[in-house]
Amino acid sequence: MTGVGGGSLMTPLLVLLFGVHPVTAVGTDLLFAALTKSAGVVAHGFNRSVDWAVTGLLAAGSVPATAATLFVLSRIEAYGDAGRSIATILGWALIVTSISLLFRSRILAWAKKRFSETPKPRTRAIATVITGAVLGFVVSISSVGAGAIGMTVLLILYANLPLVRLVGSDIAHAVPLTLIAGAGYWWIGSVDLVLLGQLLAGSIPGILIGSLLAPRASERILRPLLAGVLALVGLKLALG
Repeated sequence: MTGVGGGSLMTPLLVLLFGVHPVTAVGTDLLFAALTKSAGVVAHGFNRSVDWAVTGLLAAGSVPATAATLFVLSRIEAYGDAGRSIATILGWALIVTSISLLFRSRILAWAKKRFSETPKPRTRAIATVITGAVLGFVVSISSVGAGAIGMTVLLILYANLPLVRLVGSDIAHAVPLTLIAGAGYWWIGSVDLVLLGQLLAGSIPGILIGSLLAPRASERILRPLLAGVLALVGLKLALG
């Protein structure tokens, strides 16, 4: 119905409502996201609405950051419980996501005024790689942030590109990012395959119902409501 929120809400719902261990919730959600977003990449690729240069720059930062994050996480899991740390990081990631959702237009207006000149190609490329690295860390540790946070940064860096190409590029980047991160969690034994199957089984009717309701939904109501829910859930997780 909104284009955002599924990834942001999935992990905290699994943790808070269903009592799933935070590490398992993140790993399962990452594989779920990789599988569900793959269909979106096919559609955007067919419509030629993916800027593969932007996607490649994001991946150049996110893939190494994801690998490093998963290595550190595996060491923490080997010698202790990373659940509390992940829950805290997840909470703050949700708070930042809610802010980027609620104040995206104001953030973009401020950025346009602050950076009136178009960034030089080299500067923009470096900034894109850094954005990918930050997303790689945040998404690998919390499974949220790629959509709302990533899109906000891309809209600032690539204001000259059509929105549909930025959306397509963001989704195309999310697939390898979530797939690699999810595979890493599976490798360390933190993916519940039965739960993954149940989520996939529920997502199909959910997509159909959401698609039917979307034309009747008001974004002015849904976006602030979603941002508020994310902020409350984020505070609950961050502050314990």
